[in-house]
Amino acid sequence: MNILSNLTQSNPKMRIAIDYLLVLIGAAIIGLTFNVFLLPNQVASGGVSGISTITKTVLGWEPAYVQWAFNIPLFIAGVLFLGKQFGVKTLAGTIFLPFIVFLTKDLEPWTNDALLGALFGGIGVGLGLGIVFRGRASTGGTDLAAQIINKYTGFTLGRCVVMIDGLIVLAAAIVFDIEKGLYALIALYVTSKTIDLIQVGFGRSKMAMIITDKQAEVRAGILNKIDRGVTKLSAYGGFTDHERPVLMCVVDQSEFTKLKQLVKSLDPSAFVVVMDAAEVLGEGFKRA
Repeated sequence: MNILSNLTQSNPKMRIAIDYLLVLIGAAIIGLTFNVFLLPNQVASGGVSGISTITKTVLGWEPAYVQWAFNIPLFIAGVLFLGKQFGVKTLAGTIFLPFIVFLTKDLEPWTNDALLGALFGGIGVGLGLGIVFRGRASTGGTDLAAQIINKYTGFTLGRCVVMIDGLIVLAAAIVFDIEKGLYALIALYVTSKTIDLIQVGFGRSKMAMIITDKQAEVRAGILNKIDRGVTKLSAYGGFTDHERPVLMCVVDQSEFTKLKQLVKSLDPSAFVVVMDAAEVLGEGFKRA
C-alpha cells in the first residue's frame, strides 16, 4: 500500500487512472450484487436500486432503464443546483452501474432466502460503495437528491438520506410486505457497516490518555520499550486546578497489553483512559 501511495503521489495521472478503475470496479460489484441478491429477493434497501426493485415488481420495468432514468437527471440536477464538484468520475459511476445491472440481468440468483439476500446484498453494496468512495467519487442516485434537499431546506444531510431511504423502505413494505421491509432495513444497516470497514480498513489501534505522577518514567518506557511516540498535552485538574499534563499514545491492538502492563509497573496509581482509534495515519502506521 505504501508503494502504491508513493507512486500515485509522484504520478498524478496514475492517481486519476486508479480512481477511475476503483469507481468502475465498485460500480460493477454493486450491479452484480443487485441482480444476484437484492432484486430476486425483493430487498429494496433504499436508493435508486430500491426504487427499481419496486417498479420491476409492480410495473415490470427493466431495473437498468429505471436506474438510468433516475440517475442521469439527478446528476444533471446536482450540477445545476450544487455546482460541478461531482466531476466526471461520478458521472462514470452513474452510467456504468446501470450498465452492469443490464449486462448481468439474466444471472441466476445466488440465494432465494430473503435474509441471506439482505445480508450478502448489504455486504456487496457496502463493498462496492466503499471502493467507489476510495476512488473519490460516488454512484450518484438519491445521495444527490439528499444533498439538494439539504441545501434548500436546512435539514442535515444525514436526515435527508434517512428520509429518502426511509420512504423507499416504507414503499417496499407496502408493495411487498412488512417482512420484506424489515429485510431492507437489515441490508441498509449492513451496507453502512461495510462501507465503514472498507473506508478505515481492518486494522484497529488503541489510543491511551495517561495521567501519572511519573511522567518521565512512563514516557521513557513507551519510547524505549514499546517504540511508540508520546504526545504531552497540557491539562489541569478539575478539583485542584493544578497542572496535570496528559500523555497521549497510540499503539497497535497487539501492543496494547504491553502498554497497559508497562504503565501499571511504573505507576500503579496512574489514571488511564483507552479509546478505539479506527484509522491512524502517519509515522509507524498507515500512510495517507
